[in-house]
Amino acid sequence: MSAKQEKKPSFEEAIEKLEQIVSGIESGEVSLEESIEKYAEGMKLIKSCREILDKAENKIKVLSEGENGKLQTKGELPEME
Repeated sequence: MSAKQEKKPSFEEAIEKLEQIVSGIESGEVSLEESIEKYAEGMKLIKSCREILDKAENKIKVLSEGENGKLQTKGELPEME
């Protein structure tokens, strides 16, 4: 797989990696340059997490839009990637 075709991590994997990045930076055991690289990687992971959460939120909206607050589906649910 090329870098562009790299599989995005799951939400849980991204959160775990973010925790590792934060711990590494907070420990002070990495150089300034490495901290900046880790920060950039963390920002990409945050963007990925936001996309996953947005898709989940849209799916929940489709499920919950019913009369009198009753759970009701509206057509087909969008696929989560």
